[in-house]
Amino acid sequence: MTNPTAAALLARSNRLGADPRNTNYAGGNTSAKGTDTDPVTGDPVELLWVKGSGGDLGTLTERGLAVLRLDRLRALQNVYPGAEREDEMVAAFDYCLHGKGGAAPSIDTAMHALVDAAHVDHLHPDSGIAIATAADGEELTAQIFGGRVAWVPWRRPGFQLGLDIAAIKAANPDAIGCILGGHGITAWGDSSEEAEVNSRWIIKTAAAHIAAHGKAEPFGAVRAGFAALPETERRERAAALAATIRGIASADRPMVGHFSDAEVVLDFLAAEKAPTLAALGTSCPDHFLRTKVKPLILDLPATATAEEQIARLHELHATYRADYQAYYDAHATAGSATEPASPAIRGADPLIVLVPGVGMFSYGANKQTARVAGEFYVNAINVMRGAEALSTYAPISDAEKFRIEYWALEEAKLQRMPKPASHQGRIAFVTGAASGIGKAIATRLAAEGACVVVADLDLAKAQAAAAELGGSDVAIGVAANVADASAVQAALDATVLAFGGVDLVVNNAGLSLSKPLLDTTESDWDLQHDVMAKGSFLVSKAAAKILIEQKLGGDIIYISSKNSVFAGPNNIAYSATKADQAHQVRLLAVELGEHGVRVNGINPDGVVRGSGIFASGWGANRAATYGVAEEDLGQFYANRTILKREVVPENVADAVYVLTGPELSRTTGLHIPVDSGVAAAFLR
Repeated sequence: MTNPTAAALLARSNRLGADPRNTNYAGGNTSAKGTDTDPVTGDPVELLWVKGSGGDLGTLTERGLAVLRLDRLRALQNVYPGAEREDEMVAAFDYCLHGKGGAAPSIDTAMHALVDAAHVDHLHPDSGIAIATAADGEELTAQIFGGRVAWVPWRRPGFQLGLDIAAIKAANPDAIGCILGGHGITAWGDSSEEAEVNSRWIIKTAAAHIAAHGKAEPFGAVRAGFAALPETERRERAAALAATIRGIASADRPMVGHFSDAEVVLDFLAAEKAPTLAALGTSCPDHFLRTKVKPLILDLPATATAEEQIARLHELHATYRADYQAYYDAHATAGSATEPASPAIRGADPLIVLVPGVGMFSYGANKQTARVAGEFYVNAINVMRGAEALSTYAPISDAEKFRIEYWALEEAKLQRMPKPASHQGRIAFVTGAASGIGKAIATRLAAEGACVVVADLDLAKAQAAAAELGGSDVAIGVAANVADASAVQAALDATVLAFGGVDLVVNNAGLSLSKPLLDTTESDWDLQHDVMAKGSFLVSKAAAKILIEQKLGGDIIYISSKNSVFAGPNNIAYSATKADQAHQVRLLAVELGEHGVRVNGINPDGVVRGSGIFASGWGANRAATYGVAEEDLGQFYANRTILKREVVPENVADAVYVLTGPELSRTTGLHIPVDSGVAAAFLR
């Protein structure tokens, strides 16, 4: 049963976290002090409930709280070795924990424990950080809030910052909170309600002051040629640049992307101050830990051609990497008795790429991380706007940013992250994926960590199938008539705008008309060849352009058939087009190998259960051909195999998983039978 104090804390946290004006995703922390019964002694014990490391206020549950004994936390002041060794105190928090379970205590635990208030909120609102990063932030704090809000100079989060804020609160008894220089805000109260009211008052008061007293155009005038392109042209240009930019962001390790052409982004990129402000980087630790210290910003107007922009982006990437290496070399330490050696450089590629007139490309290990990185940069833009409106934007120094970015505690947090799934960071495009084999493949790839685009002739079914896999951070559904080159291109454009690029293509879309030669019409022949032979060609061609430009390698899988090598009865058009697909595998494996793209095929047989092809009449025709009842067709196919086992869509999905996983990284040009053993279809 949840303690009433903890329950009130959770409710307050969820309310505050639900509004992005109060704090960003996974940013900030809240706490409450109260009593509970010690199960060992039966006596009351003073406790601190505080949001643990890595949680999000808007979705915080009891499992996301760390619960610690206040007497032990306060006693840590007696053994505190000083700011030079304050990182040692984080390990000491474990000796203050009460009970089992719960989240790991965060670095901000000391702030919540040592401040003499029953309820404390530490938040990262755009309006508050704007004051915190203004060159004259201390004076603005006094001017805007009077004595109700104190100023705390920048200090890296930790035990000493907790002591500092506790001392400032004690010295300012009328204060309800403080502005943390370069960082955010902290507020407190005697009750949960009072703390929330105080937090909201600080945020709203700062926002109102900026609105009332800020410059009308804090970013300056619009640069000639840098205004936003019309929406259709903008999206087309973004799709044309996406593969190049993903390759830039993934030079050190593959990244998933997110694109935003929100008005706030486009307005910033059009303004004359954008290059200078972007170069200063972000300030709040929550921001630059997810966006890197600064973005890569294209310095060409929106009126430049895509080819000119691509060439310039490659030049700027080389400069960015050199600058980031210099930043690392300037601040990294070899280690000493009081400070550990800096962790190894984690990569020199940008996580935010800004293209004036087009929008923002953000990157991360998965889609959610990429999307959130973009959201954080929007927060940073809002912060810069507020600071420039009232004063001059003055973020913390690069040296202090480095101390956060390459903090041993941050490195330890990264090392604790679970091992990524086999397909994490990969983007899969699966045709005919709303049902049957395609749906099973999409489901398996999503379960293995891939972002999946469910492409199907029926958009509604594609979107419904994608929804079953999770939200838009996992899968999207797109319409794709694979026999239409423009429709294929539109589907892949939607893919790169949703996830940044593509790594894994499955040519699965198909249909079949079971007829003997004399009954097969020209339109029957054309329809099947258009969908499977021509369709696979069109999809592979459009995808290959992206794969080659990304320079990340990739996989193309053809779902062919045992009929590609086996002469079955009454099946001329279907079998011929499957043979065409089978040879496309060999041809493309040879042609695309130099780009690291592997091309392989899978030859299923008789996948009846869950099959869209069989349900559309093919099953009845094949059953009539073989003289069996349609409901017995699956077992009929099984009985004629060596293993006597029916093939189902999930068996084909398993083969796709293996072929595109790390274990067969040296395999290309291969066809794998998934037919329970049909001797007549053995590959020779």
